[in-house]
Order: sequence, then C-alpha cells, then structure tokens
Amino acid sequence: MPDRNTATPESDAPTGYRALARRHVSRERIVALFRPYSRHLAAVLGLIALTSIAGIATPFIIRRIIDDALPASDLWLLGELVAALVVIAAATATVGTLETLIASRIGQAIMHDLRVRVYVHLQRLSLSFFTDTRTGEIQSRIASDIGGLQSLVTRTGIELTREASVAIMTAVAMLMLDWRLALFSFAIVPALAWLQHRVGAMREAIAHEQQARIADMSSTIQESLSVPGIILARTTGRARHLTREFTRTSQDVGNLEVRSHTAGQWEWSLVYFALAVLPALTLLAGGALMRPGSAVTVGTLVAMITLQEQLLWPLSGVLQAGIEIRAARALFARIFEYLDKPAGIVEKHDAVTLDRNAMRGAVRLENVSFTYERSDAPALAGVSIDIPAGSHVAIVGPTGSGKTTLAWLLARLYDVDAGVITYDGIDIRDLSLETLTAMVGVVTQEPYLFNASLAANLRFARPDATDAELSAAVRAVQLGHVVDALPDGLQTTVGEAGYHFSGGEKQRIALARALLRNTPVLLLDEATSALDTRTERLLSDALGILAQHRTTITIAHRLSTVRNADQIVVLENGRIVEHGNHDTLMRRSGLYAELVASMNSA
Repeated sequence: MPDRNTATPESDAPTGYRALARRHVSRERIVALFRPYSRHLAAVLGLIALTSIAGIATPFIIRRIIDDALPASDLWLLGELVAALVVIAAATATVGTLETLIASRIGQAIMHDLRVRVYVHLQRLSLSFFTDTRTGEIQSRIASDIGGLQSLVTRTGIELTREASVAIMTAVAMLMLDWRLALFSFAIVPALAWLQHRVGAMREAIAHEQQARIADMSSTIQESLSVPGIILARTTGRARHLTREFTRTSQDVGNLEVRSHTAGQWEWSLVYFALAVLPALTLLAGGALMRPGSAVTVGTLVAMITLQEQLLWPLSGVLQAGIEIRAARALFARIFEYLDKPAGIVEKHDAVTLDRNAMRGAVRLENVSFTYERSDAPALAGVSIDIPAGSHVAIVGPTGSGKTTLAWLLARLYDVDAGVITYDGIDIRDLSLETLTAMVGVVTQEPYLFNASLAANLRFARPDATDAELSAAVRAVQLGHVVDALPDGLQTTVGEAGYHFSGGEKQRIALARALLRNTPVLLLDEATSALDTRTERLLSDALGILAQHRTTITIAHRLSTVRNADQIVVLENGRIVEHGNHDTLMRRSGLYAELVASMNSA
C-alpha cells in the first residue's frame, strides 16, 4: 500500500486528459449508447414538444386577458382564458411526470448496459491487465465513473432537450410578438454561450482529476481494509500512516468537489444579474416604442417579459446542462479507455468445441516462447514437452525459471508469443473457451475462496453437484474430518478470502473444487505447498488414485511431491535443461540432483 499522493502535477493533467478524451470519446459513440432506446426517446421527445407548444401559448393568453378581457370587463371571456391556463398547467404537470418516469427507465437501462459491457470486456482482458491494475481502480471505474453518469442519462439529457425545445419555440413566439423587443432580448445569448464553453472546459478537467482521486481512495480502502491489509498495518505499526494517507486523499476529493461546483461562479453571477435586470430594460425599451397606434401595448410588454423568463431561464438551463455534459465527458473518457483496451484472450468465431466424452487429455508444447510486456528477457524460450494422455508430468526448477508462466500458458491466461500448445492435437487458440475449461482443471498456489459457504465455493466449479458429490470431493482431498468438525458442515461460511481456514485447508478446498469438475487434465501449480508432510503424503496417495484416469501436470517446488511422476521436466531461465524420471535425473547429477540435495539439506 504505497503512498499514492504523488499525483500528476495539475499543470500536466489537463494536457494528458485532453489526449485521452480525443482518443476515446466522440459524440457518435455517446449517442450510440442511446440508440437501442430510440422508440422510448421518441416518445419522450413527443411529450416535450407538447409541453413546449402549450407553454408558449400561455403568454398570448395572458395578453388577451390584459388587453381584451379585463378592459371590457368580459367575465365570460376571462373565465374561458383562465380555464385554458388551468388546463395547460394540469396537462404540463401530467406530461412532465410521464417524461420523468420514462426518462428514468431509459437512463437506468443505459447504465445497466454500460456496466455489463465493461464487466464482460474486463473478463476478456489478459492476466497482465489485472496484475498491473489496482482492484480499487477497476471497482471505481465500474461503480463511481458509471454511477457519475446517472444524472446525465436520467435527467440532464431530457432536461436539455426540454429546455432547448422551450427556448426555441419561445424565441419564435417572441419574434412573432414584436421582433424589435425580441432582438433586444437575444443580445445576451452570445455572452451566455461563451461562458458555457469556458466553464465547461474547466469543470471537465476537474472532473477527470476528481475521478482519479476517487479511484485512489477506493484502492486505499480495498487494500488497507482487507484482511491482509489489516494484518500488515497492525503488525508493522503503520495504521496511523494509512489513516493520514486516507485523510489526505479524502481531503483532495473534497477540494476537487468544491472546485467543480464553484468553477466560473463569479462569471455566472454576472449572467444572473443580467437576467434579473433584463425585464426592467425591456420595459424601458418598450416604453420608448409605445406610441399611439404602435403595435406595442401594455399586454405586449407583459407577454414579452413573460416570454423572456420562459426563454432566458431555460436557455440558462441549456447552458448549465452543456457544462454537465462536458464534465460527464471526463467520465466517458475513463470508461471508454477500458472498453478500448484490446482483449487479450479472444475466442475465434469458428472455435472448436469438443464433447466431454471425446476428450483424452493429451497435451503437447512445441517450441513455446513467451515474454512479458514489461520485460526484455523471455520468461520461456523454445520449450517443447510431450505429455501423453493419462500421464503425470512434473515441472520443476529454481525460482524464476518460468514454471508458473508455463502453467498460465497451459490455462490460456496468456497466449504464447511463438510455438504452439495443443490439447488432443488441437491448438489451444482454436478451442472454444468452454471446451478449454472443460478440458483443464487448475489449482493455484494461492487459491481464492469467496466469502460464502463452503458448499457455495465448491459448487462454483460445478453448480449441479449434489451434497453427496461435495462430501466425496472433500474426503478425496483429506478434508473430510475438518468438514465433519465444522458447526454447520458444508454450509459453514469460509470468511473473507477463506480466512476461517488454514493455508493447507484452503489448498485442499481448491483441489476438491477442481476434482468436482472431473476434467481430463489436472494442472497443479504449487497446489500442496501449504500442506504439512503427513497431510501431503496422504493427499499424494489420494491424488495418485484420482490421477489414474486423467493427465496430471504438477508445477512443484517441493520435489518430494513429484518423485513418482512419469516425466520430470527441469526448467532454468525459461529453458528446459533436463527431463526424465526421478531415478534417471538423479544419476545424471545435474540441476535436478542439485535441487534435491538442497531440499534434503534444508
């Protein structure tokens, strides 16, 4: 949990953000999010048009009341005109409610679609993305960034359309009422447009910086308040340091929130002042135009001022919505940046699907090479191994020799740079992902358990497994006595990351989960490293029985677990330096013999 408060200098951030936005955000791309709901949007736009038309009728009704009904004391006409105003108000309120309901449904549907798109795409990225990216950052993009768009897709867009429609129709009505007073009123519009552009650019850059700091805060919470984080903080006396770091990050988020809401506030205050005095100036201009026989009457002036308010405040709302949209562009940039990351593992459109009964479990690596993105030296180079179906092959070697990399390639968490890996003679890249996961069961050195019941963790690998099958699996991995001693048996909650169980017990739960899938190939990556000698021996005996009908590939550091393997492959610096069975390799007195001797002396 390093200190992350060495943020990019503020002077550099806008430039970097602008490049990010240019690469990933376009108007067409944002509009495409709304396209599946075009019919619903058309209904909302129709309702908005109705309310806009009704709204511009109001000032003309008011003019008739002032110029005709009141001077003539015509109560019948006055009643009709007032009734019309009441009907318009009731219709506007009803239609406004319908607009809100439909817009909310559309907005939430778009949010749901976007969250699912990002989640599905992240599932397809290579393992390197997740090893290089903080979990809190990923969570922030899905939750905070997409959540920040809620106002835009559920409210701002509809309000922008409504207010723009009202503003346009009102402007037409003002020109029809008196074009001279209308043009006088329109004089403020260019200043409003310039201000909207200026403030929008400021808030867009601030929004991007703010979301980055929120991601930092989310990462700090996720890492420091996890079980390993709490243990590390308390055992190293760094809890106060973490509190200070979190406080500083939270303060940064708060300051950016204030800046976001107050950017351009002084400029807007001038606009509000202009909007407030415009009616008085209009009365002055109207008075100058009001002469005997002139078309400008008292009713005209009152109607014009009413239309001014109906124009300028919606126009102000349009400009404010434009600012919000500019700020939302920063969120879209962060979301689309993830969506634009190329998928690391792609299933071919004509991928091969094998029936489970047709799988034999023969594995072959031919001249396989692989280099990590951030490394110049290859992790594996020219590795060739033939693993017959039903055999047991062990991959051993010193730390950093490429053992785990080989396991990740066999599970297709990465794709090879050169060479080919085949299962039953088919290139791993040609197999459907469903076939591959049905072919290979993987157990890693650090198994992951959900904070759910033991049964739920086991059924994650095979949802249709019965309780009897679960019990058989846990007993096969020498875990039966542990489960029998639990207060709720298989329904016992394992705790966060399985912390209610020891390291060896978690490894055995992971093994049971893999065995439930009954795959023809079992890949064990240091899967017994946390077991004591007695349990390891018992588990090895059990696995020996289970392995009779499947291919087993063991990545091992403790060489006592692989003495009986049919073939032992020794890696060093990403290359095969020896291979053979235990006795053959010991007679050669090479690297394998040295590793065995060092383990025995330890």
